[in-house]
Amino acid sequence: MKIKFLWLYLLLVGSFVHSAHADTLYITLEKDNALAIVDGATGKLTKTVKIGKRPRGIVLSKDQKQLYIAASDDNTILIIDTATLKVVGRLPSDKDPETFAMDPNGEFLYVSNEDDNLVTVIDIAKRKAVKQIPVGVEPEGIAVSPDGQWVISTSETTNMAHWIDRAKLEIVDNTLVDPRPRSAVFTSDGKQLWVSSEIAGNVSVFDVATKQLVKKIGFKIPAVTQEKIQPVGMRIDKNRRYAYVALGPSNRVAVIDAQKLEVIDYYLVGQRVWNLEFSPDEKRLYTTNGVSNDISIIDLENRKVIKSVAVGQYPWGLAVKP
Repeated sequence: MKIKFLWLYLLLVGSFVHSAHADTLYITLEKDNALAIVDGATGKLTKTVKIGKRPRGIVLSKDQKQLYIAASDDNTILIIDTATLKVVGRLPSDKDPETFAMDPNGEFLYVSNEDDNLVTVIDIAKRKAVKQIPVGVEPEGIAVSPDGQWVISTSETTNMAHWIDRAKLEIVDNTLVDPRPRSAVFTSDGKQLWVSSEIAGNVSVFDVATKQLVKKIGFKIPAVTQEKIQPVGMRIDKNRRYAYVALGPSNRVAVIDAQKLEVIDYYLVGQRVWNLEFSPDEKRLYTTNGVSNDISIIDLENRKVIKSVAVGQYPWGLAVKP
């Protein structure tokens, strides 16, 4: 009898531990016009659903009940119910939306419109574009500071990070960065802004208070030519201990000591790694690998890639739901 109760207890504890670390991945498939759903804990592809044309950027709503997905060739941002995976609405995004960011309170989206050199500001509740902000040529990366003070837009051809005052919705400063800035990310404390430069092959770290450069971080990988090292997507953990940078066709993710601002390791992942996202507990890191049509799952505690999961053609963006 005691053995039976012990077995039941261990089963319940095991189920609780599993559920505590379970998460759901939503991955946009650029060539399939679809959304792939993967169980983060098991690495199993559970479902694929057709959505709009050329889906790329993806963000989870604050209440986790909806996904916002940029359907670039439909010139809209789709609203998808996470329970039914059906399109329940659309947001006006102007032409060719690719990347976008949400403000900390979940009220507004800031969308990069590459073809029109604009950032479109969308009121989510009203489903209305409230302003369009002219920026540099080919805006790409976009980020909102944790305190909601700043919206950053990076322009690939102008090679600038534009500082947009969130209250005024106007550019108040510009910072020159290295060629083809792709991604912009604030640290969780809001003290630093990181910008990846795809052609220059580096990441620039700026002090937010002064807007001055703190350091440029370069990358060197044995047996990989420098032109294949193309920094794109980035993620920095909540405690600012480590930063992770997707390095494109080098098929590597760089690990950076976020205090010393030094590269300490590289993970070999799938081909043309593009974007990254943490699991909610930050014990795993997920990557979208566009050319190999898969995602990689990295165990950050044991510091190794543990699985590749085929998801469909050209995985681009991903969002993670607890």
